[in-house]
Amino acid sequence: MLVHVPALLNHEQVAHFRRQLDAENAPWVDGRVTAGHQGIHVKQNQQIAEGSALARELGDIVLAALERHPLFISAALPHRVYPPMFNRYQGGMHFGSHVDGSVRLLPGTGDKIRTDLSATLFLAPPESYDGGELLIEDTYGTQTVKLAAGDMILYPASSLHRVNAVTRGTRLACFFWVQSMVRDDGQRTLLFDIDSALQTLTSTGADESARVRLTGCYHNLLRMWSDV
Repeated sequence: MLVHVPALLNHEQVAHFRRQLDAENAPWVDGRVTAGHQGIHVKQNQQIAEGSALARELGDIVLAALERHPLFISAALPHRVYPPMFNRYQGGMHFGSHVDGSVRLLPGTGDKIRTDLSATLFLAPPESYDGGELLIEDTYGTQTVKLAAGDMILYPASSLHRVNAVTRGTRLACFFWVQSMVRDDGQRTLLFDIDSALQTLTSTGADESARVRLTGCYHNLLRMWSDV
């Protein structure tokens, strides 16, 4: 399931992120420092140093926005979120086809997070750079994603995906992973569809007793499938 989450960040927040990330003293490093065995051979980009003050500051803003966004909550059913990271592509940089690692170590904790979902939050207007499309292979073929600044795409971390080379301008983005309460993508999709239907039924004033029964089905399925 691919879910487009619009306007996770507003224009003022995006502008703040751009000022911080474009600053001369921004701690950009080779993106391969966080690549796994598979990714290190196909990854060519830069990242803000993981654990830096800037990464923590901007990451906290992203985490707060996620907590307030009902579409993200409904689609991801988040249990844990990996601290957001930030990358940029320019001058032909790209990221070849890969699948994200299934488990990541949370920095400084010794704890591990299962990567059920991957997320890319776009921070540069799509017209400001050429290339840089995120290509995700799913059941229906290859999906091409290049969103407005402040918009996010959420997709299964098990998907084969890549980033096309940036041939003009700079692609800036935030990326992270989510451990969901429900690890199976098919089950999450079913719950998301039910929740979306419930919201529509509520907004149209549909029969209350039917809505209550459907709500019960949703929570009973969540109770059955949840890892927590």
